[in-house]
This record gives sequence, structure tokens and C-alpha cells, in this order.
Amino acid sequence: MNDRPAEEAAAQATLLAQRGVDVRVVVVGNGCKPENVPPGALTVCLPENIGIPGGRNAGADVLHEAGNPADWLFFLDNDASFPLPDVLVRLVAEAERHPEAAWVQPRLTGPDDVTTPRRWVPRLRASAPGRPVRVTSMTEGIVLIRREAFEKVGGWEGSLFLYHEGLDLAWRLYAAGWSGWYAAGIRMHHPLTTPGRHALYHRLASRNRIWIAHRNLPAPFIPLYLGAWTVITLARAVRGGGLRQTLRGMREGWTTRRTQPRQPMSWRTVYRLTAAGRPPVI
Repeated sequence: MNDRPAEEAAAQATLLAQRGVDVRVVVVGNGCKPENVPPGALTVCLPENIGIPGGRNAGADVLHEAGNPADWLFFLDNDASFPLPDVLVRLVAEAERHPEAAWVQPRLTGPDDVTTPRRWVPRLRASAPGRPVRVTSMTEGIVLIRREAFEKVGGWEGSLFLYHEGLDLAWRLYAAGWSGWYAAGIRMHHPLTTPGRHALYHRLASRNRIWIAHRNLPAPFIPLYLGAWTVITLARAVRGGGLRQTLRGMREGWTTRRTQPRQPMSWRTVYRLTAAGRPPVI
């Protein structure tokens, strides 16, 4: 959206510095014409802001249409950066060591290369962010995904617009027989921001939780998942703010949930998610 020129220039510079892999770059302008475009990069100029997952899909589509598509897609938010020039080649090597994994998630830290907030650790036990493990969620804006798996499940869910699209994609990838891998020894950098910096956070996060539950969970699990999530979310909103928008998002999510197509995961997928450490009620 051309709103972070310095950060985007830094992100692109560290991307272009990657060694050991052939990289084709596409820059997506979500409702704008991108101003920072590296030489030789493809561009997408969307006439309106269609949301982050929709923008990512548009970029992946252009790469596919360009011919000879790569085996891997790497999604990079414009305020993230590679601390070393071997990150991509190491992520691909991790993926090849784990052929069952549809995505490989690096460890995300602040610019100090150490600090990892709990919300950036894609598993329940977040106290040891340096431990690699099979995972059931992903940090959406910095992730390596197998193109084959990504296209098989239809990519990101664009209607979510913002927030929790990574959980929705992870559940669908598990339902298709894949899993995810957290490569904790490989770091990426991101500013130590909070989701609440976005005005839409409380409403869309609440709405989307209900939508993804309706989309993906077997019927008996929907009240369990949403019940646990509602208690936690309301407690956080009362303590940290955003209660009105949270309630608005809950109402919106519940009243519009049937606009989302249902493809409930199988009980085998429920078992696989549970075996990986996160039953779909948490």
C-alpha cells in the first residue's frame, strides 16, 4: 500500500541478497501501484484493497501465469527482513527433509535477533521458541509453502481480508493430508509490533474466528472451540481494550457465518491436529 517505503526497501534488499536459490519476485500493490519494485520483478496493481490474503493470492497467480512456476512460494510482508543471505536455501532444505510438511515456518524475532513474542510461536507451548517441532498453525506473512499443496487447497481465503487466514489455511492443508514444520533454528526479523495497532483488529479477528470455525470444524467442535475462544477473547478485551469492537465482530461473525462455505475436516484430521499438539478446540 506504499505506506512503509523504508521498511519495504529494506525487506526487498534482504530478499535480493539471498544466495543458493533462484528467486522470482512479485510485488503486489493492494489498491495502488507499487512504488518500490526491484529490477526485473513482476508487479500486480489491484484497483482496490482486497485484503492481505487476497493480495497474496494475486501475487501467487501472477507467478503461476508467468510460466515455469517454482516448487516453492515464500510470502514476505513488507516490514519483515532476512537477517542472513542463506535463509531461503535453509528453509527449502528443511522442507526437503520434511516432505510431509506443506509449509515451513522460520522463527520470527525482533530486530535484536532474540526476542520472540509468544504470539509468534506457532504452537501452544511457546516458552521455548528455539525448539523445532511439527505445528498446526502459521505466521502468515513470513512463511515458505509448497506450491503443489497451496494450489491443491485453493490458496488463502480472501474473504477473511485480514487476521487468522493462516489458521484457516493450515487446517485446510492438514485436511488435505499435509502438516507444517517450525524451523526454529532459522530466523527472520520483524518489528516488535502488536496486532492492535490496526484499527480493524478487534472486529475482524473476532469475526474471522467464527467464520473459520464454521468453515472447517465438525459440528460438535464448533461450540467447544468458540466457547473457549470467547472466554479468552472477552477477558483480554476487558483487560486490554477493544471490547466494543470485539462484540461487534462476534455479532457480525455469527450473523454472517452461513456466507462461508462449510467443508468440515474429517475426524482423522482432528486426530492428526491433536497428535501434533493442538486439538481444534484451543
